[in-house]
Amino acid sequence: MPTDLRREPHGEPYEFDSVYRDQRKGITKLTVEIPSSSNQAQTSRETSPSRWGTPEFMFYAIAFCLVVPIMFWIPIKLSSSTHPNYTAYSRRLSQGWMFGRKVDNTDHQYRTFRGNVPVLSLLVIFFLSSKAAYVRLNKRKQIFPSIREEDNLYLVPFIIAFSVLMLIGLHGMSALKVMTIFATNYAIAKYAAGSKLNPILTWVFNVAVLFASEKFSGFHYTSIHPSLGYLDTFDGVYRWHVGFNISMLRLISFNMDYFWACNLVGKPDSGQSLDYKDRPRTYHSLNMYRFPYYLAYALYPPLYIGGPIITYNDFLWQLCRPIPMPLRKTLGYLARFLVCILTLEFILHFMYVVAIKNTKAWAGDTVAELSMVGFWNLIIVWLKLLVPWRFFRLWALLDGVDPPENMVRCMVNNYSAKGFWRAWHRSYNLWIVRYIYIPLGGTGNVVFTTLLVFTFVALWHDLSFKLLAWGWLVSLFILPELIAQYLLPASKYGKNWWYRHICAFGAVFNILMMMAANLVGFVIGTDGMSYMLKQLFSTWEGIRFLFFACICLFIASQVMFEYREEEKRRGIYRRC
Repeated sequence: MPTDLRREPHGEPYEFDSVYRDQRKGITKLTVEIPSSSNQAQTSRETSPSRWGTPEFMFYAIAFCLVVPIMFWIPIKLSSSTHPNYTAYSRRLSQGWMFGRKVDNTDHQYRTFRGNVPVLSLLVIFFLSSKAAYVRLNKRKQIFPSIREEDNLYLVPFIIAFSVLMLIGLHGMSALKVMTIFATNYAIAKYAAGSKLNPILTWVFNVAVLFASEKFSGFHYTSIHPSLGYLDTFDGVYRWHVGFNISMLRLISFNMDYFWACNLVGKPDSGQSLDYKDRPRTYHSLNMYRFPYYLAYALYPPLYIGGPIITYNDFLWQLCRPIPMPLRKTLGYLARFLVCILTLEFILHFMYVVAIKNTKAWAGDTVAELSMVGFWNLIIVWLKLLVPWRFFRLWALLDGVDPPENMVRCMVNNYSAKGFWRAWHRSYNLWIVRYIYIPLGGTGNVVFTTLLVFTFVALWHDLSFKLLAWGWLVSLFILPELIAQYLLPASKYGKNWWYRHICAFGAVFNILMMMAANLVGFVIGTDGMSYMLKQLFSTWEGIRFLFFACICLFIASQVMFEYREEEKRRGIYRRC
């Protein structure tokens, strides 16, 4: 649908444009700040007069005040101990810490992170204090006198030493498997160098390891020889193959960046400071693609477990030319992280929708109640990913490395399928663009590359039909938006009074389709989605609710449009 009110600037459809003349005030202070560069070409963009005080938006404000509290009240009511379905899922609840309430701690992914927050926090403190001691020792003893004072390459031995110790603590004797895989990947890069064998062997090797490690549960030493079985008993606290999909992205990044550097593809170093867009595509001299730097990158402690994903070129440029990291920015990011984790904890203490979903405890629930169970499950999926990603990114910021922000829009502040995927897991999105989308032709063959990209994304997450169906649905649901933008371009029709309202109708369709795809992929699967659709369309109650929901989404879309216009007035431009 034609939901982007601005003309798309030249570039790949999954890339981010820069933020320029940042003047956040008022409501735009809620916009997540990301590294940016000045873009003078954007400063002449026209903005519409503010609509916040118009009768139309006063009506929308009243609608928000009436509808949003109901959206909170429904799941809270379903989570009451007096509700008839409470006994069906109450055994899944745990003792909480907020207001004497129990907590819905049934999501395995967040439960694992939540239970390890104290240990991870101590690990962060130990890492930063050890680094500070290493820096003081180096300055006093001049361990690396040949290293220039303006770079941080002297930190590489510390990063490697700490990483190896952390790797052993995490994976036990399986750390040998990880190191073997990393060394083999490095050997492929060095052997193939600038030949076309490099990308072929790199992709074949890493995809084979990804699938094989999943199929064989990370491999066992007994499969080599029964006498090595005792090594399997020292498996650490974190199975290595669970997080290999993240490591795989770093391994491919190194090999591909080295391949392009050998062929001088990208931007040569100008000797000037590099912004967040230039760092990934500016290649280093070939002697900078060495094993110590590779190992420091692949095992970098703050980002090893869960990302965000940073390219090799970007990481090494940040060591070679450290970027300023204002304390105010880091403290502001810490405050955002605390607000996010407290918000998620509040939801889990008052809305037991994950337990309801897992036990299918929705007998007798109305269509509105079923929809809110699905909606709040999606909110929790967004938050449970946001919180760990921001924790690890905060750790990196405290260390002086600035990886991409993974979530730059709230899940409910999205109306465009393309924009949603630019804002969701952004570092992965940027990786996909650089290493898959552009090499396959990018905008030259949008349909094919989009289908291939989301098929890879689905299989990368998990080898299951549910996620494969999700990938194909996402690809399918992006097509109507692409077609509509072609038939009704903003450059031609954007100034017409009706265009904004047509966009809002398109946004309603987009939002419904995105919710359906993500419910299938990450919440209730195809069977649960079939049940929900049956409840929506088989009764007049369901049809009436769907009509009312579409009106609410239409209003929400208008508010999202205006929010982005307000960002433009404050000098913030984002294609999401």
